[in-house]
Amino acid sequence: MSTHRHPSDVPIPPADLRPSGEPPYWEPGTVICWRYGRAVRPMRVVRDDAVGLVAWLAPRTPVLKSVLANGNDIRSVPIGPARFTTPRASKRDVWHGTGILKIAPTGVPWSVWVFWDDEGGHREWYVNLEQIHVRDKENVYTRDHVLDLVVHPDRRVVRKDEDEFAAAVEVGRFDAEVAAQIEEAADEVERSVAAWEPPFCDGWERWRPDPDWPLPSLPPTFTPHLP
Repeated sequence: MSTHRHPSDVPIPPADLRPSGEPPYWEPGTVICWRYGRAVRPMRVVRDDAVGLVAWLAPRTPVLKSVLANGNDIRSVPIGPARFTTPRASKRDVWHGTGILKIAPTGVPWSVWVFWDDEGGHREWYVNLEQIHVRDKENVYTRDHVLDLVVHPDRRVVRKDEDEFAAAVEVGRFDAEVAAQIEEAADEVERSVAAWEPPFCDGWERWRPDPDWPLPSLPPTFTPHLP
């Protein structure tokens, strides 16, 4: 387990980065890592082009997740400034649940996650507000912006984690200008849903992974070290 103050304290590696959405593109089936600071999720590319990146996070995929320095879940800290100032670490785990199809439209500060229930029915689109994506040869990089939205199959939109976002602003993780930009991004998502624009109208909820795909592995360079 490797300890650090907060995922946002870890800089995005500066070398060989380029905006996501520009060639060269990854071939379908390529295994990449989707990175939020020290959190690392190996995923398999479904589509990658000028429109955006689509990748599959399979159930039980080995991942690195962000936790408290004592190994507890971050959400064990009550919502408030302490959630963003308590020392953190990263540890090896596996992805729990039914898997996620992540869609990162080019040039926007969010990604859209397609969730299914245990029976394979479409449950919701989860819009994770985050930094505009950049990449190198094997990774896509972003930063979580705390505020999220849930889009139900009936197109009803619910904002999520507004209290946590307010705490992040209070503690200074986001200044007033950046906070306003994040709020505007949430407004843009709501307008996109109201107009039923891509990727919501693209039918990704009907997509299913190839059952013969093997689980990706976590690259050994991302294995945390015990203190």
